[in-house]
Amino acid sequence: MSIRKVAFIGLGIMGLPMAVNLVRAGYTVTGHNLTPDRVDALVSEGGLRGGGVAGAVADADAVITMVPDSPDVEALLLGGDGVFEHAKPGTLVIDMSTIRPDTSRAVAAAGAERGFRVLDAPVSGGEAGAVEAKLSIMVGGAREDFDAARPLFDVLGTTPVLVGPSGAGQTVKAANQLIVAGNIQLLAEALVFLEAHGVDTEAGLEVLGGGLAGSTVLQRKGRAMRERDFTPGFRIALHDKDMRIVTDSAHAAGVAIPLGAQVAQYVAALKRQGHDGLDHSALLKIVEQLSGR
Repeated sequence: MSIRKVAFIGLGIMGLPMAVNLVRAGYTVTGHNLTPDRVDALVSEGGLRGGGVAGAVADADAVITMVPDSPDVEALLLGGDGVFEHAKPGTLVIDMSTIRPDTSRAVAAAGAERGFRVLDAPVSGGEAGAVEAKLSIMVGGAREDFDAARPLFDVLGTTPVLVGPSGAGQTVKAANQLIVAGNIQLLAEALVFLEAHGVDTEAGLEVLGGGLAGSTVLQRKGRAMRERDFTPGFRIALHDKDMRIVTDSAHAAGVAIPLGAQVAQYVAALKRQGHDGLDHSALLKIVEQLSGR
């Protein structure tokens, strides 16, 4: 089935630029968000106003959801005024939120019982990746549903990969968040270390980025961390949620993640200190605190 009409629910830091990229690619995109100013921004780019979940999804060929946490996805898809209640049977439902793998499996099973094709397709790349359409997209579900969604994924990112059945996309995303948090933590430690020795950190990061220590985290976060600019591209509150998914899932599988568990505590500490609205690169603050700087 050719997809032309897309409902996009959840127009946050990531969702809005993703929806705008679909509009620019020629799709008819109807948006819905809890705060109407985000829908206004989509409309200004050529999108349509849904007026609510029911209005957004009623005539959609595909529904994309991008909301903060597992309970939000459950309410949005399974609730009495939710997507499964108002979308047409056969609609492709793509949840691009980052949630618990077991929640994704349960939602997919419930959707299948009602005649929907459901994919979990969390993304990595942050706000910049969403704006530039360079997201990595980790997809769980059936091959035929992935193939149907592939044209949408190709608009939104550069690396859409089917990684397994329902819930597998969320499992890979959990691993992604584990690696990202660890990378940010080590970059923060390296910066404070360089500063303590009086090194020009701009030059230091430039040469580090050209060697084995180079990474997307260093490339995208290094300069802002040097300047202590923690404007959120991905908020501490969300990475705290993600690290709880990681630690809970690791515990359930009997897997040891000693370094990840330590970084999860640092992320949680930042949230408790009231820094939940800062970018996750604010892990630098913890290193400074521990170093007395």
